Amino acid sequence: MSAVLAAIDTDTATPDSSWQAMRCLFLRDLKLVLRRRSDSAAALAFFVIVASLFPLGVGPHMALLKQIGAGVLWVAALLASMLGMARLFADDFADGTLEQLLLSPTPLPLLVLAKVAAHWLSSGLILALASPLLAMQFGLPPQATLVLAASLLLGTPLLSLLGAIGAALTLGVRAQGMLLSLL
Repeated sequence: MSAVLAAIDTDTATPDSSWQAMRCLFLRDLKLVLRRRSDSAAALAFFVIVASLFPLGVGPHMALLKQIGAGVLWVAALLASMLGMARLFADDFADGTLEQLLLSPTPLPLLVLAKVAAHWLSSGLILALASPLLAMQFGLPPQATLVLAASLLLGTPLLSLLGAIGAALTLGVRAQGMLLSLL
């Protein structure tokens, strides 16, 4: 954390110091994710479980599974990406780092973008990369599988950005996870 604060500890933010602060914050959040691998593993496990149990509930009708497979995977990815969203700002809020980031001369949207990018890399990218394997159980053709993976690669960053808004709005609320899911 001291490297992040040292990178943004100037009176005026220059473009070079802003990019350096973003880079330091991004790397810091990635290191924290590597220490808490269970968050990324939980999101991936949830994604796999939801996508695997859905065909069991619908039945063995392959035509129906082909028709709804992409939508099911998208909904599963949305729900799985929401699992780790509550912790996006909560740890920084608890230890006072968020206040230091707010007081820094680096523009806040750049710092939030760095945190969201680290979150997406640890959850959304993993979900997008796992989607072709899960699409096979729905019987999706290879072209549809590629379109699904590409749409998840483009869509999951937006899910992370929208989830960051919800995480910021519910920061400090007692039932943050429940409220974030409703938002």
